[in-house]
Amino acid sequence: MKTTIRPFAKIATLAAAAMLALPASAQEVTLKFHHIWNPQAMASVNLIQPWCDKIAKESGGKMKCQILPAMSGGGTPPQLVDRVKDGVDDVIITLPGYTAGRFPAMEVFELPFMCNSAEAGARAAWDYLQKYALKEFPGTKILATWVHDEGYIHTRDKQVKTMADFKGLKMRAPTRQTNKLLAMLGASPVGMPLPAIPDAVSKGTIDGFLLPWEVMPSLKLQELVKYDSETDPSRPALYSAVFIFAMNQAKYDSLSPELKKVIDDNSGAAFSQSIGKIWDNSQAAGRKAAQEHGNVLYTIPATELDNWVKSAAPLYIGWVADIEGKGMPAKQMLQDAKDLLAKYKTAK
Repeated sequence: MKTTIRPFAKIATLAAAAMLALPASAQEVTLKFHHIWNPQAMASVNLIQPWCDKIAKESGGKMKCQILPAMSGGGTPPQLVDRVKDGVDDVIITLPGYTAGRFPAMEVFELPFMCNSAEAGARAAWDYLQKYALKEFPGTKILATWVHDEGYIHTRDKQVKTMADFKGLKMRAPTRQTNKLLAMLGASPVGMPLPAIPDAVSKGTIDGFLLPWEVMPSLKLQELVKYDSETDPSRPALYSAVFIFAMNQAKYDSLSPELKKVIDDNSGAAFSQSIGKIWDNSQAAGRKAAQEHGNVLYTIPATELDNWVKSAAPLYIGWVADIEGKGMPAKQMLQDAKDLLAKYKTAK
């Protein structure tokens, strides 16, 4: 028996050595891609799967994704930023605002009434990130950043038409700045990540929530509320939230030059802008779903919104003070963000 085993053992050893000696260009890589949405969500269908298909095609099948939707890889949405930094996940999409106060520089785009175009917001956020915020993401390669389309007000039992209508309402918001905004408008803010909203509305833990239209259909949230209050399009959005599309830096560094180029070709400023367009184009489906369900839609007029803008002014003062306290040029950062938004809004 020994004489038959030895040749096979030798062959196996040689095969293993040959595998180790393969050139970097021949490597095959599977990226563990972890995110918050279910497979039917707009982001899953229009962004995540197409990106994975594209890198697979452009790498000649040498790089592919293992997609883990709806936090199926474990952990919670706020933990995604650390999971990708630590290499538990290879690629993630998340909202930095889920970890309140940890990414203060990028929070500037989550201040109220900043922008009303996801495309312009994405272009501005990318430029701003390069100048001010990359250091907030150690161990992480940011592939794209953007803001979602306009955030609106969705309530179960009472339509919000004026600031006074917020009184007594428990409202969900996704970020620290939107929680502060809700408190200033008279509501009781309740922070929670997206997947927790349906259960919270059903049980009456919250009376409503702030969300863009984009995400409503995938969670059937239009069926859990009766009222949707949009804001006059002549005014900037009530709120926006920042997203990041990020990769573990060590994982990127381990790739061959060939595969790095595939990632580089599918990330960056133009990619961020294209994601912003996806979000801008996503509103119609969610709005239509609400109308078909029989929800009551109302547009808050510009004159009323002007009162809200005045009430929200202390948030800007507070953000500047907070950032200056961290040794950063807050006033210049805020002005740069506004200038970039104006620049790209005009360029559309």
